[in-house]
Amino acid sequence: MQLNYRDQLMLLKDILSEHESECCGSVAEYEQLERLIRSLMANAEVNDQLKQSLETIYTYCQNGKNSSDITDFIASHKGQLTQWLEDINALS
Repeated sequence: MQLNYRDQLMLLKDILSEHESECCGSVAEYEQLERLIRSLMANAEVNDQLKQSLETIYTYCQNGKNSSDITDFIASHKGQLTQWLEDINALS
């Protein structure tokens, strides 16, 4: 089943919110986020400002899945996670 634009944004926000609030995640979540972001980046409905945030989040995912301690990695990005969630809410 393919997710529509709004469903993709909701899933993105849900995963990022979980990282922000629980400071935990998994390689599988990072890989899922990467797939979501690639799909969103190809969507014409996504504005340029949101695409900039998505590019930054994509880099976060790449670094996170290669991190030796995912929990510490997420904790060190807590402020950015909060900002990204605010950006997604404001720009979507």
